[in-house]
Amino acid sequence: MSRSRHAKDIDQNTRYFHNLASARRRNNRIDTLVINGRLIRNQARIKIAIMAFYKGLYHQERSPMVGFRDGLVERISEEDALALEVLPSLEEVREAVWDCESSKAPGSDGYNMNFIKKCWNEIGLEFTAAVLGFFQSSMLPPDANVTWVALAPNFIGVKEIKDLHPISMVRCVYKVISKMLVSRMRHIMPGLVGETQSAFVKGRKIHDGALITCKTVQWIKQKKKKAAIIKLDFQKAYDRVKWSFVDLVLQKMGFR
Repeated sequence: MSRSRHAKDIDQNTRYFHNLASARRRNNRIDTLVINGRLIRNQARIKIAIMAFYKGLYHQERSPMVGFRDGLVERISEEDALALEVLPSLEEVREAVWDCESSKAPGSDGYNMNFIKKCWNEIGLEFTAAVLGFFQSSMLPPDANVTWVALAPNFIGVKEIKDLHPISMVRCVYKVISKMLVSRMRHIMPGLVGETQSAFVKGRKIHDGALITCKTVQWIKQKKKKAAIIKLDFQKAYDRVKWSFVDLVLQKMGFR
């Protein structure tokens, strides 16, 4: 009965809806937050401290440029490199639009993919032209990368900044372009990713690394071998990527 009422009254202007909205607002409200070991109160101060925290986190630190010799990474073929740059067809753009989730949070313009699909007959040509313009010029359309960033709590009653994770609500053109690039990259990635990479690879699980480690330790104990095991834990490792080095790796792999 509760699920039936939820499905029926969730978007209606009823007391039930307003109670849900009020409860959600209370749960998501941040009255105090610990940032870098310092307790901060007051909404205005919390906003300033959060902005300063993420500016420092995403700041690109100065460091020497590190290079490496050829042959250390796999390289895509010239044929694959050219295939990635082929101008998409109109049908490919439409398939990418319909492959996107309709009810995702809208971007800064307030529109989500459901609106694009419903109004495709009216705006499909203009939308397709904006997407094709990126593949022709290698530049995003104006304002396509304008993004709303929101902090999502990992659980109710968060107290520290590490218990919040930022999510980006991007516009529909950006989503479709990303979808198309990922679709093309999916066919060549298996030849570039090493066998030891367990996370973020389809068909592999991050738990495989822990399982292999346990089996290795067990083998060492059984054989009475001498060994040293080092565990490295990088906090927010993917937020500290040096993009100039990523560009260098991609060039070594044969991407243009």
